[in-house]
Amino acid sequence: MTEDEHIVFIVDDDERIREALEELLESHGIRAMAFGSAGGYVNAEKPDIPACLILDVELPDINGLDLQRQIAEVDHPPIVFITGHADIPSTVRAIKHGAVDFLTKPFSDAELMGAVYAAVSEDRKRRTERTDLHQLRQRYLDLTPREREVLPLVISGLLNKQAASELGISEVTLQVHRRNVMQKMGAASLADLVRMAERLEIPITHTRRTRGN
Repeated sequence: MTEDEHIVFIVDDDERIREALEELLESHGIRAMAFGSAGGYVNAEKPDIPACLILDVELPDINGLDLQRQIAEVDHPPIVFITGHADIPSTVRAIKHGAVDFLTKPFSDAELMGAVYAAVSEDRKRRTERTDLHQLRQRYLDLTPREREVLPLVISGLLNKQAASELGISEVTLQVHRRNVMQKMGAASLADLVRMAERLEIPITHTRRTRGN
């Protein structure tokens, strides 16, 4: 996948609107796939590249807002709603649930393209974050069981002596495990490791004790 690869999906039951949108997008060098119903879009095989979904509110099989709710639990492109009958509750609902924009027909080419570019950029960012998180999870899984025990103690701020005592191992052994954790996770510093642990939702279960150390 190259930086320029992306696609726009169009779901609108008006064939003239679909054709006009396809022509507009193609004039900007953007590939488009158009559907006359929500079911057609949902059931279609779609390329796995950054995308935007231009979605009409009123469709023959399901309301566009209801489709937005149904696909909320799965990965889907950021949505740009278009409608001929906008109302404040619908607009608020759409934006509240993550829509990039809510455009009322007739809208200008500039308005639509601005929303499309913003949506594609958002999807590209999401995909990068998902890839980074997947790689981070894989590095965590590559840790040994003991190293996975050491990690939460390290991010809790415990001294090596305290962490070693928690695990019943020597301080030297703890230092070896700590060094391995840093290397395998690709952490350049303790702060870096803490941020990684936050993304992995690894809880801090201990607090640093200073008395007697």
